[in-house]
Amino acid sequence: MTVPERRTSREELERQILGATPDMTAAEVAEGAGVSTDAIRRLWRALGFAEVDQDVIFTPHDVAAVGDVFSTVDSGAIGFDTAVALIRALGQTMSKLADWEVATLLDRVEELAKAADGSRMDSAAEVLSKVNPAFEQLLVYAWRRHLAAAVGRMEALGEAEEDLHATHVSVGFADIVSFTALSNTLDQDGIGNLVEVFEARCYDVVSNLGGRVIKSIGDAVLFVSDRAQTAIEIGEGIIRVIGRDPRLPDVRVGIASGSVVTRMGDVFGPPVNMAARLTAVARRNRIIIDQATADLLPSIFITRRLPARPVRGFGIVEPLAVSRR
Repeated sequence: MTVPERRTSREELERQILGATPDMTAAEVAEGAGVSTDAIRRLWRALGFAEVDQDVIFTPHDVAAVGDVFSTVDSGAIGFDTAVALIRALGQTMSKLADWEVATLLDRVEELAKAADGSRMDSAAEVLSKVNPAFEQLLVYAWRRHLAAAVGRMEALGEAEEDLHATHVSVGFADIVSFTALSNTLDQDGIGNLVEVFEARCYDVVSNLGGRVIKSIGDAVLFVSDRAQTAIEIGEGIIRVIGRDPRLPDVRVGIASGSVVTRMGDVFGPPVNMAARLTAVARRNRIIIDQATADLLPSIFITRRLPARPVRGFGIVEPLAVSRR
C-alpha cells in the first residue's frame, strides 16, 4: 500500500514564514511587552492589518518587536506618535513589497509544482526557503543604501530651504496612451506583462539619470528631479525606450516645476497636480511642460507655446512643447 505524500498546509507555510507558531492574542502580547492592549492594536493597524480581538495570530516575535518599539520611545529618541508614523510607512512599503515578491515568484512556484506533480504550497515552501534568507539580508542592505541617499538629499536641501519638508523640484508624469482601451484587448497576462515592462523601463531610465521614482500607478509613473534639464532628459529617455519601441504602446510626459511637500515617501503640491494635468493634454510620444520648467531650462532646449486651454484646478493655462535645438 502506497502512503500518500504529505502536503504542506497553509498553516505550515505561515509558520515557516513567521519563524514561529502563532499562539498568542493581542492581550498576551501586550502583557509580555508590558504595554497596553490599545497600544498593540494601534501598532497593528499602523502596519496595515485589520482590527483583532481574541484572535490567536501573534508569536513571541511580536512581543520582541513591540518591545523594540517602546524601548526606542522610552529612550526619548522619538515619541510614540512618530513611531506609529514610521510603522505606518513601513507597513505600506512592506505590504507592496510582499505582494510584489509573491507575484514575481508565482511563475516559479507553478513551474516547480508541475515538474514535481506536487502542490503549490509545497513548491512555495521550497522557493521561500531558498529565496527569503538572502532576500532578508538584501532588504536591510537596500534600506541602508536608500536611507543614506535620503539623508544626503535632506542635508543638501537644508542649505537652501528653511522648511526641510518642502523642496523645489521638477515633477514628471509619464503614462501609457489609451491604456484603458488597450487593456480591453489584452488578457490578464498581457496586461500584467505590459505594466511590468512599462514600470521596469521607467525605473531604469529615471534611476540612471539621477531622478527618483515616487510611485507607479499602473499605467503611469510619477518621478522627480532636482534639475529641470534632468527631468526633460528623463522624459526623452522614457519616450525612447517605450514610445519608440514598436512592440509597446505610445507614452506621453508632462513636467512641472515648483515647491512640493514630501510626506510618507510621496510628494504633494501644485507642480504634482500640474504635471498630471499636462500629461492628459500631451500628444503621443511628446513632452509638455509648464512655464516654470521652461524658465529653468538651458539654451540647448527650445520651447513652443501651445494654444491656451482650461486645466482643472488651474484655470486657463498655456502649456509648452519642448525639444532640443
